[in-house]
Amino acid sequence: MSRPPTLTLPPCARAHRLDTERGAFAVHDARPDGAPIGTALLVPGFTGSKEDFIALLAPLAAAGFRAVAVDGRGQHETPGPRNEQAYEQRELALDVQAQARALHAPGDGPLHLLGHSLGGLVTRAAVLRDPAPFRSLTALSSGPAAIEPVQRTRVRMLIDALGTMGMEQVWAAMQALNPPEAAHEALAPELTAFLRQRWLNTVPEQLIATGRQMLAEPDRVAELARTGLPVHVVSGTVDYAWPVPQMDAMARRLSARRTVVEGAEHSPNAERPEKTAGALAGFWSDVG
Repeated sequence: MSRPPTLTLPPCARAHRLDTERGAFAVHDARPDGAPIGTALLVPGFTGSKEDFIALLAPLAAAGFRAVAVDGRGQHETPGPRNEQAYEQRELALDVQAQARALHAPGDGPLHLLGHSLGGLVTRAAVLRDPAPFRSLTALSSGPAAIEPVQRTRVRMLIDALGTMGMEQVWAAMQALNPPEAAHEALAPELTAFLRQRWLNTVPEQLIATGRQMLAEPDRVAELARTGLPVHVVSGTVDYAWPVPQMDAMARRLSARRTVVEGAEHSPNAERPEKTAGALAGFWSDVG
């Protein structure tokens, strides 16, 4: 579970709802002082939300990019239906395509797509449906196929719990399922409250359906390579969901840019935001 270092939006950003033909999505939307040189659509991971990208917004805007972080359907402040079919990967990929169309505006530059963790699988699916709206794809702490075996066991346990318990009950059990990166000193009370409320706001069917995707995702790296879209593979030095050597190999197969953020694990966006933002902005500037 990603834990943002702050919940305060920078002055360059505002919270609003992005209207699309597939519904409205809660977003944090940051803009540079002048005309953007590009726009980045930031898609969060499993149990995550747009807040996971808060610390990236100011440095990306300072680098000249509009950055839009989104809650997907059924995540935190974006509502969603109570049926698992609504959260099939195809549906989530179509949402990303709709968000891209809604964000397209003359003068905002090319659109760069980023997915964190589960979001990397969803954004890859969106690109494979139609790469045309996007200038690049960044896979942030996201691998080529299903998550590694130990994490599959954890996710299966969570899916089973969600099928038999309420979200309040599962919240307590979730603390025992937190990945190794979560073992650190006590959190600020407001962050603890936020994490609990985000969990309670999330539609359980969304978690069940997307959890199953992480268990069964096929290797689609060759398909992605055939699109010819520039790809950036970013991770920390350690990752519990996809081993770092696996992401190294994926980058080689894609002829992608590879960035390893020192001092970060599964959430470089929250753990080392300045370094991560610098790597992202450099890649986006280079691909145009």
